[in-house]
Amino acid sequence: MYTNLLHDIPPSLIQFLLVVVFSLLIGLEQRRHFITETTETVFGTDRTFTLIGIAGFILYIISPQDLLPYLGGGALIGVLLGIYYFQKMQMHQKFGMTSLVTAIITYSLAPLVYTQPKWLVLLIVVCVLILSEIKETLLNFSKKFDNTEFLTLAKFLVLAGVILPLLPNEPISATLNFSPYKFWLAIVIISAISYVSYLLRKFVFPDKGILLTGLLGGLYSSTATVVILARKSKEDVSSNRIIGAMFLAITMMYVRLFLLAAIFNMAVAMKLLPYFIVFIVLTILIAVYFSIVKKTSTGIKNEALPKETHQNPLEFKTALVFGCLFILFALLTSFVVGHYGAQGTQTLAFMVGVTDIDPFILNLFQGKWNLDVMVISMAVLNAITSNNVLKMIYALTLSEKSLRKEILISFSILIVAGIAAVLI
Repeated sequence: MYTNLLHDIPPSLIQFLLVVVFSLLIGLEQRRHFITETTETVFGTDRTFTLIGIAGFILYIISPQDLLPYLGGGALIGVLLGIYYFQKMQMHQKFGMTSLVTAIITYSLAPLVYTQPKWLVLLIVVCVLILSEIKETLLNFSKKFDNTEFLTLAKFLVLAGVILPLLPNEPISATLNFSPYKFWLAIVIISAISYVSYLLRKFVFPDKGILLTGLLGGLYSSTATVVILARKSKEDVSSNRIIGAMFLAITMMYVRLFLLAAIFNMAVAMKLLPYFIVFIVLTILIAVYFSIVKKTSTGIKNEALPKETHQNPLEFKTALVFGCLFILFALLTSFVVGHYGAQGTQTLAFMVGVTDIDPFILNLFQGKWNLDVMVISMAVLNAITSNNVLKMIYALTLSEKSLRKEILISFSILIVAGIAAVLI
């Protein structure tokens, strides 16, 4: 019954009602600005914008083929808006054009409703409403930007959107069995994860606590985060939450590496998943123990992260070092696999743990080394375990003496678990 009723409604009536409702919503939003304005510097309100939408509808349906009435009406409204804007500048020294642009969009609703999908028109109206309301939010947000912020964004767009599509996807040689495209894709993926972490730390959680520092820092570099937290422990030793934050950073390392495996080699990702689940649960339990169970009563006075952790993750030197390590480990892996097979790969994996393990692990994920999935998985676990040993050494060396016993015990549990996983 209701379906038949809807079919009986003339399409033009539905289009007209949509234009009226959308125009009225925009006008009501503009009306709200009169509450805070001391002088009438905002153009129009609910009635004005609704009538503009209706005018656009009438002039559009008169001659939708050549659009002469509609274009003429648009030109007339443009002239009137220009006169209003000039008077507004002269009388009130106000230069904003938001209301005027909104009026032009309202006038354009009729052709949008007739020619575009309804969801797209609704999305445009929603965007207009949101953008009209978040002026102060955008202003406060823009104050957080420094002089290099858009340069950083531009770098990332060049890395991902310009250079990557131009690179060939054929292997460089039989020795280096990876393509320039896959090499650069690895840089883009790592940069993307680091950049998201950077944005979250700087804009979403600028005054984060120690635990959130560990979570977000681990997405960027768990080793660097452990070093920074260990140094901070000498400034504030009133809580064991610093150790908890270290292990949250290591938790995020497992999450990051699983995402990389899922992107480049799903078979290896599935093989690593049970081990990573165990390690993630283990690191979270250690973090919870030091953050909640063994938390001291005095708490930390200043949990702000040092400024060094806000460094730009897309520095050219960082990308250059990553690229050099990627090629170096590709050569080493090719040599070791060719001469020493699976056993040599496991030894190499444990040795590279004292460096940045991401280039080596990405080589394993992307390369065609004639290695079994289990061998690659065990090599990844060896590299992670070795890297955890390095983190433990950094933490023991740089942290406050009173925390070193807990650090040694906690990291030892994780390292023993890593060795046991490989042996099993």
